[in-house]
Amino acid sequence: MASLSSRKKILAVCVALPFCRSDPAEANVDFNTAVLDINDRNAIDLSHFSNDGYVLPGEYLLDVKINKATINQQMISYLADPLSGNPSRLCLPPDLINRMALKKEASEKVTLWNNKKCADISRIEGAQVSNKIGQGALQINIPQASMKYSDPDWVPPEQWDHGIPGLLADYSVSGQIGKRYGRGESHSSYNSFSSYGTLGANAGSWRLRADYQAYTARNRLQNKSEFAWNQIYAFRTLPEQAARLAAGELYLDSSVFSSFRYTGVNLRSDERMLPPNLQGYAPEVRGVAASNAKVTILQEGRVLYETTVSAGPFVIQDLSSSVRGRLDVRVEEENGKVSTFQVNTASLPYLTRPGHVRYNTAVGLLSNRDHRIPGPGMAMGDFSWGMTNSWSLYGGSLLAGNYNALNAGIGVDLYALGAMSLDATESWVRLPGRSSEMGTSLKINYAKRFDAWNSQISFAGYRFSQRKYMDMSQYLAARFQNNEDYSRREKQSYTVTANKTFWADDPGKALTTYLSYSHQQYWNSTVRERLDLSLSKLIDVGNIKNVSVSMSAYKSKQHNADEYGGALTISVPLQGRRRAGYNLNIANRDTTQTASWSDYSDPDNSWQVTAGVNQRGKAVGGGSYTHESPYSTLNVNSSYQQDSYTSLSGTLRSGMTATEHGAAIHRNSMNGASRIMVSTGDISGVPINNGRAKTNHFGVAVVSNVNSYYDTTTRIDVNKLDDDVEAMRAVVQGTLTEGAIGYRNFDVVRGEKMFAVLRTVDGVAPPFGAIVMSKQGREISVVNDDGSVYLSGVKQEETLDVAWGGSKKCQIRVPANYKSLSQLLLPCE
Repeated sequence: MASLSSRKKILAVCVALPFCRSDPAEANVDFNTAVLDINDRNAIDLSHFSNDGYVLPGEYLLDVKINKATINQQMISYLADPLSGNPSRLCLPPDLINRMALKKEASEKVTLWNNKKCADISRIEGAQVSNKIGQGALQINIPQASMKYSDPDWVPPEQWDHGIPGLLADYSVSGQIGKRYGRGESHSSYNSFSSYGTLGANAGSWRLRADYQAYTARNRLQNKSEFAWNQIYAFRTLPEQAARLAAGELYLDSSVFSSFRYTGVNLRSDERMLPPNLQGYAPEVRGVAASNAKVTILQEGRVLYETTVSAGPFVIQDLSSSVRGRLDVRVEEENGKVSTFQVNTASLPYLTRPGHVRYNTAVGLLSNRDHRIPGPGMAMGDFSWGMTNSWSLYGGSLLAGNYNALNAGIGVDLYALGAMSLDATESWVRLPGRSSEMGTSLKINYAKRFDAWNSQISFAGYRFSQRKYMDMSQYLAARFQNNEDYSRREKQSYTVTANKTFWADDPGKALTTYLSYSHQQYWNSTVRERLDLSLSKLIDVGNIKNVSVSMSAYKSKQHNADEYGGALTISVPLQGRRRAGYNLNIANRDTTQTASWSDYSDPDNSWQVTAGVNQRGKAVGGGSYTHESPYSTLNVNSSYQQDSYTSLSGTLRSGMTATEHGAAIHRNSMNGASRIMVSTGDISGVPINNGRAKTNHFGVAVVSNVNSYYDTTTRIDVNKLDDDVEAMRAVVQGTLTEGAIGYRNFDVVRGEKMFAVLRTVDGVAPPFGAIVMSKQGREISVVNDDGSVYLSGVKQEETLDVAWGGSKKCQIRVPANYKSLSQLLLPCE
């Protein structure tokens, strides 16, 4: 900035010449004006530079930062304080003190002045305030000894941002069209379209959400359409309690009881609000597609995620960390074949900080997906108490008339050996026309990350259930749906998910492995199991570096039928981020080999084409295209297999957010999640966060998929700005609560750069060192000898203030036709 660079130049002269002297006690600077080549030495005002902390009295819109965290953006006042003789004293709003997360003894040292409208923290030992008005920031530094919390990777609840009121609509749309060829008929056309998404509204700390899913399919055998509202509910965060309150149509989210749907109220601790080392793991879904396929992830019949994938291995990592329990995965191939399998989401063994209690309570009426309430009332509660640093006690109860369950367990931190928990659940069930049944279920969880070995067992679990044990979902199916499938009660299950990188210190030798295995055995049904294994490595082949080789395999068993498959993929890097590849894909007894050509030279537009042959000698081919824009993500796949099928499929994800500051269409992958609205005034086309967002015609953009309760950085890509656009500040940080719409206002100007000469109404030039400021308090430039000044980023007919002697003295106005003037003389009135 001009003012900052001018100040640095003057201070540099102080060091190099006998131009000034400083008083260490006062941190002030006295300037020796005799060395300046200025005709009238009385026309000099360097008071603005004499004290590095001096700020002209007035109000400034600043980013308030406490230590490394940006709290908010608000008006901050600097006032004259005659009682202390201070010509300009910082007036901290008293409500900011609560957001500093001070210990009690530190907060008691805060004093109030100006009729208790201003706070002073100078009595806190080591507390400092750095005035960076020219950079639009107020930096407050508090010693860690005076803070409640000491985790450097965690922002305390007092500093979270609940966002602003607004409306949102997030959606994903997938479609497939094609033809299938078979015996006895020329062809059979089909098409299907599906969508799922979330509509929402935010008001204060409350969020209202309505999740929907829709599906339509037309082919030779069927013509059907479905639309459903999955759930309509409201929730809010309770930061001081590290809890979440929700009401409406909900799915039980418990670490000890299985999920089911109810209409009521839920109050629970939210582990995402805890420090990172006490949080669980986000779920991950892996699989192998035999062709271009649509992958749908569901839980209790509701769609959580849906996308189209290319043939070969796929990994889905976009699920929310709040998703718990068992997930159903549906893979629909281009030839119409559908395969399903289940995934257990990873769960950290139940551990709680010593002296703390985590809890989860729910009350309501059992309900179904048709928004009907067929069942009785229910009440549920579970808890975890940190007894010591390494031991936690947990348990809970579920009461619902003819279904009741009780759980008790213990968790232990094994330190170098990881963490483990053990619990037991007892159920009591009475079905119409049947006698009461009682059963027990035992469960063990284990997790460990071996940093020294570059490996992690993210989840290992074993469960054994007696024949008469029932969870709530089984009871509801038997009681209200007359579904005899409840007799397929689980006997035992075990799941292991692990990964390891061998030779991680040497990228040329590094080998990454992943293993997932699940086994489910039932008392009165067939066994289900699933094994996934993958290996990946970078190798050098002669002069060709970083050739990627990956292998994946899976085996699945259900209904006494085995399915297996795998893939070998070799990808060779070429010039310009292009790659040539080979893929061997095996699905049961069908083998397909293809060659591919990929182009990733444009990060926003990538594509791939494939061609090959299957084991029957039939030609296969296809292509994929992905477009990433600030407004949406589009993925398109096409495939062809001789005498079998041709198809075209795609997925579009997008969202829209509207607030009092404007509206914008934006990218989206996590429906209803937190987001940040960015305003750059009326400047359009400003790129944000490496092009993830770009301001629209109204100067508004939205950065979506922001992680809740994590410090998030929003930045302008200054290297990609137009030549006539300048950002006064380019980086803002902050931490949002769940579902919040954050707001970040960047001071961005579009204007010309010019030299001008200033004159007061008396025809006198403002003194050397006077400051030219915008109406927002931004320092634009410093007046030079004889009133000359260099202005940048100014607009036509914009009014600017000129200040010296500790106050604003006059104003200048940029003319509307200044481009046509050969010499610019601006009166300062």
